[in-house]
Amino acid sequence: MSDAIPFLAPRADVLARRSQIVADLTDLLPPESLVHEARELVPFETDAFVSYRRLPLAVALPRTTAEVSAVMRYCHRYGVPVVPRGAGTSLSGGAIPQEDAVVLGLSKMNRILEIDLPNRVAVVQAGVTNLNISESVSADGFFYAPDPSSQLACTIGGNIGMNSGGAHCLKYGVTTNNLLGVRMVLVDGTVIELGGKALDAGGYDLLGLVCGHEGQLGIVTEATVRLIAKPEGARPVLFGFESSEDAGACVADVIAAGIIPVAIEFMDKPAIEICEAFAHAGYPLDVGALLIVEVEGSEAEMDAMLKDVVDIARRHGVKTVRECQSATEAALIWKGRKSAFGATGRIADYICMDGTVPLSQLSHVLKKTAEIVDHYGLRVANVFHAGDGNMHPLILFNANDPDDAARAEAAGNDILKLCVDAGGCLTGEHGVGIEKRDLMRHQYSEADLAQQMAVRAAFDPGWLLNPSKVFPLEGRPPV
Repeated sequence: MSDAIPFLAPRADVLARRSQIVADLTDLLPPESLVHEARELVPFETDAFVSYRRLPLAVALPRTTAEVSAVMRYCHRYGVPVVPRGAGTSLSGGAIPQEDAVVLGLSKMNRILEIDLPNRVAVVQAGVTNLNISESVSADGFFYAPDPSSQLACTIGGNIGMNSGGAHCLKYGVTTNNLLGVRMVLVDGTVIELGGKALDAGGYDLLGLVCGHEGQLGIVTEATVRLIAKPEGARPVLFGFESSEDAGACVADVIAAGIIPVAIEFMDKPAIEICEAFAHAGYPLDVGALLIVEVEGSEAEMDAMLKDVVDIARRHGVKTVRECQSATEAALIWKGRKSAFGATGRIADYICMDGTVPLSQLSHVLKKTAEIVDHYGLRVANVFHAGDGNMHPLILFNANDPDDAARAEAAGNDILKLCVDAGGCLTGEHGVGIEKRDLMRHQYSEADLAQQMAVRAAFDPGWLLNPSKVFPLEGRPPV
């Protein structure tokens, strides 16, 4: 499996100058901010897409935008590729390096620079963790809305690179809906500012372009993010169904009715059993699929919305309806959901897919997903953000069996093609990385890809930034 997805061949001239490059970087950074010994490089050879790994040339860990600029300026001058890295939680291989590349990690840039409650914004460095923002303003009654399952570890820079979402993105949107501005270092070391505290910046919406750029347009070092007032109340409710198809149809009808809960999360039976064994959240074990529907507002508002959701669920044969009765119970319900990926890793290796489909196709795609995985002789656990159709099937396999691993990867590719064919897309929040790079032609025409690559090349003509990612290796413009 580790050789199935190719990388660009390392630049021989860069490899030949490795000692000089390390020496030059030593002059630009303090000793604690440069990693270059082979043993110390190993933790940076992969990210959460662990099936693939490459040892980088060196790792730079700058502390300031000025240091990032100095490293970028040097690498641009001497044609050295750069791979940006946040917390390394990418599930699509977005931060996997290559042998001729300097990994530029932002973990030391982890300060919250400003909390501006009158304007409801925070200014943070790119290495600040997602959860740390909410924790820093919680006592004042605010929070930062995007909440990926990895929010304890993942950083804002990585969230911007992949346009990450989370369980509550149904109501509050993903990163792009909560990002107001960035400070970014371009490939040649130039520092630019996009957006700011105002609700709408003048000129082209370059901020919208940067959010989701997967580290190919520049290095985001600071971000201005939106803060949201906590709701008056919130209440998660468990809905158990006979089958995944019934649960999927219920989701589609809830949204079609104009009801927008703060979250609708889906688990099938394997996922329920895995998460319950880990978190003891009180999930029903006698159902084929589970929805976690969270509503918020005043007691009257929550009661009215839940009544409408329950009425729709009953039309789809709901077997179990259980409202949480305390803050402790609510925390357990979400602990089970947000522990799903880690809990699954306790019982098997897995690939986590990230296709998105129209809600009207949810039941169809769930049924076909089960058929695809069964065809390859594997198992699947489905747990995902059902409200916006962002599917996360976890394909279980044995990583020590090359045949098993190859079948898992083939099954994942077929599921992503299914999502596109159903009117959806290859990724909702994990990005393309290397995982979906060679499927881009299944979603886009050659003209579409050429236009996207032209935009990318306008920022980075030499394709030095994260060069093996996102776009198929064949058909790229010459550099």
